[in-house]
Amino acid sequence: MEKLTQFFWWCSGAHQSVLAKYPAEHNKYVGIGATIFFTGLFAALSGGYALYFVFSGDGGAIGYAVLFGLLWGLAIFNMDRYIVSSINKNASGVRQFLQATPRILLAVLIGIVIARPLEIKVLDKEIRDQLRITYLNRQRAGIDTLNRAFDSKYAIEMAKITELKTERDSVEATLKADRVKLKMETFGEKSVETSGIVGYGPYAKQRQADLDKQEQYLDTLRSTIAAQEAFIQQRKQFEGLMDAQLLTGAQMDSVVNRAGFADRNAALGDLKYYPDGRVNSSNYWSITFIMLLFIFFECLPVFVKLMSDRDAYDMALKDQQSVDIYRSGKDRDAEIAIVDGVYGTKVSEGIDRQKASLWD
Repeated sequence: MEKLTQFFWWCSGAHQSVLAKYPAEHNKYVGIGATIFFTGLFAALSGGYALYFVFSGDGGAIGYAVLFGLLWGLAIFNMDRYIVSSINKNASGVRQFLQATPRILLAVLIGIVIARPLEIKVLDKEIRDQLRITYLNRQRAGIDTLNRAFDSKYAIEMAKITELKTERDSVEATLKADRVKLKMETFGEKSVETSGIVGYGPYAKQRQADLDKQEQYLDTLRSTIAAQEAFIQQRKQFEGLMDAQLLTGAQMDSVVNRAGFADRNAALGDLKYYPDGRVNSSNYWSITFIMLLFIFFECLPVFVKLMSDRDAYDMALKDQQSVDIYRSGKDRDAEIAIVDGVYGTKVSEGIDRQKASLWD
């Protein structure tokens, strides 16, 4: 426990030789040091997790993540240690607040940076579901874009097919009506367009001949339409429209598993809103509170140092600094005196040499 206490003292940036003389302050600096240590630990986990997704799919992803996590955690730890230890409790309250303001802003920024990857881990299941929706929408948009580009490129051919189909439908409708009239003519049913004579007479033969011509023309239309549609299908194959397909469940899972940090971060932001743009209150406040928790955790050592009264350790530290300043001044005066003595001796010896040379 003694070694652990000293380790947390070191984490807090306290002068251990001075702090050891004041047992009443020990626990406070153990708490501050532990908070700084665990902030650095969370930063290491956060940075390592983020970099793991940056290099996902690479054989060395785990190694890169561990290395970067350690470096990032040590950097945040060192920065927090400096922030807390640099607050001068012997200054006035206003001066302490002014000293702490940029440090608090920096702590807020660090808290946001640390919180983001851990938010992604906490909401991993929801992010995966959101990624599936995002990727599907992206695929649909891509396919729609290809189709629009294809329709624009082959607008004339598509319009020709539509025109031919319209004409085909018209001819089929006319054929159907003419067959009915031929039947009425053959059975002798009297109407405005039939003679009413029973049997396969001249009028029936004429109608049959007209039907044969129309059927031949209809066959020609159908052949032309089939040829045009075959050409369009060939061009779709060439343009890649036939290969543009939505991913299946297993394929989508594979793509989601390979999603990088940027996509996951974007999906986390999308979770805050419904597709129609309305705020998803549940997800919005969950993500916000996680971020605020880490911001508070990061700012906590600074707040503790600001809110605490000036204690015996702070006074002793100020006295020690005064002694060090006084000792530094005395060392300076001693060095000056030594330099003056050396140069005085040198001047005296030089004078003696000059006198001797003159007498000679």
